[in-house]
Amino acid sequence: MTKLGYLKYWDMKYRKYMVINCLLLIAFFFVSCKQENQQLSVVSAEKVETKKADGMVWIPGGSFHIGDPQNLNTDSEKKEAVVEVDGFWMDEHEVTNAEFKKFVEATGYKTIAERPILWEELKSQLPPGTPKPHDSILKPGSLVFTPPPYQVSLNDYSQWWSFVRGANWMHPTGPDSNIEGKDNYPVVQIAFEDAMAYAKWAGKRLPTEAEYEFAAQNGMDGKPFAWGDELTPSGDYLANYFQGNFPYDDQGQDGFVGLAPIKSYPPNNYGLYDIIGNVWEWTTDFYRPDTYMIYLKGASSLCKNPTGPDSSYDPLDPYGTKKVVKGGSFLCSVQYCSNYRPDGRMATSTDSGQNHLGFRCVKDKVD
Repeated sequence: MTKLGYLKYWDMKYRKYMVINCLLLIAFFFVSCKQENQQLSVVSAEKVETKKADGMVWIPGGSFHIGDPQNLNTDSEKKEAVVEVDGFWMDEHEVTNAEFKKFVEATGYKTIAERPILWEELKSQLPPGTPKPHDSILKPGSLVFTPPPYQVSLNDYSQWWSFVRGANWMHPTGPDSNIEGKDNYPVVQIAFEDAMAYAKWAGKRLPTEAEYEFAAQNGMDGKPFAWGDELTPSGDYLANYFQGNFPYDDQGQDGFVGLAPIKSYPPNNYGLYDIIGNVWEWTTDFYRPDTYMIYLKGASSLCKNPTGPDSSYDPLDPYGTKKVVKGGSFLCSVQYCSNYRPDGRMATSTDSGQNHLGFRCVKDKVD
């Protein structure tokens, strides 16, 4: 279906400001990332001496191969360059509902999913000539995973994603949902601007893609998973992702169906929790499918603390402004998405809120 063909589906498929773009990126993400079963052996890395301060852990930095070491996934993740990052502090877990609530109470901040939709802003990010939808459609909301109770074609992502009015960080799956009793869950339905605002208020920043991937590699450069060669070593589930028949039957063999509280799984060697799985996490890098080739062909200075391209480009959606999100989420599936890997990456429109998308912060030094 063409982009213009989506106009008759505003009710189900559009989210605030960039609904067309966001759904296209979801399609690109899911359709393009499938992993084949392989016979692998278990390996582990030495646990490093952990330094902690103010809920953050020290990531010592170093050189590593950025990208997919074994060509398990998409062309945009191929292992093409060696980059280096300096040491940095990183939140030991995702920002929680309780932490984000403190920020909101202190500042009065409203997330993008809570704000009125302005057609003049929206149309500038859509294909020329896109007609204005009815005003009743242009209501605040966000994308929500809403699978049917039966098997559907995996070629039609609209079967399990819907734009839900009233969905936001306080109501992650719609106006009838809430976060009561979930203070220690990751905050979700957070757009890039929202994450940046929180980081600034907290005296921190968001990580670069290279910083995130280095931290997620867990000191094991070249291994497909953050804990070694096997997805479930000795049968253990070490992250929250989807088991069962995607998208309708999450069997929760990892202990959770959907989102999990923070620290539900063991930390990695640096002391980071849920750096893989549970929720996707924002980085500051613009998305391009050829980012690693830019590093490879560019000056050596580009590979020292790289911050990504100067602008974004997604050939499947050239109108959107997109950032890289990392880490995968509770929707990553062996059947359909294998981004529970350090090198997993997805392009997400900067104004996108989704109920499997959150963030954590980093800092160059702890005061």
